[in-house]
Amino acid sequence: MNENKAGAAAVLSFVFSGLGQLYNGQIRKGLLIVFFTSVSLSLAMLGAVLIYTWFKQSVIMELLWLGLSLFIIGLILICVIGVYSIVDAYEQGRRQ
Repeated sequence: MNENKAGAAAVLSFVFSGLGQLYNGQIRKGLLIVFFTSVSLSLAMLGAVLIYTWFKQSVIMELLWLGLSLFIIGLILICVIGVYSIVDAYEQGRRQ
């Protein structure tokens, strides 16, 4: 039965990071992961908006570099948090 719970937790964390922890009853950890995932998504979206603004208006070059930096940092954080969330949810589900 633990394998079923672990698998369900991993799938939920794949859908959105932190849901697997919430499913496993780790409310604080799950909410923290959801928060940091949301911040990372916001960084990536802000970066995309800045890049779009630069392409549309060809304003200062620093805007492009800031947009690229925020976008890349956001994507990296999303991936790292996502992988951590899936692995952690699966391991915690197996232990319960």
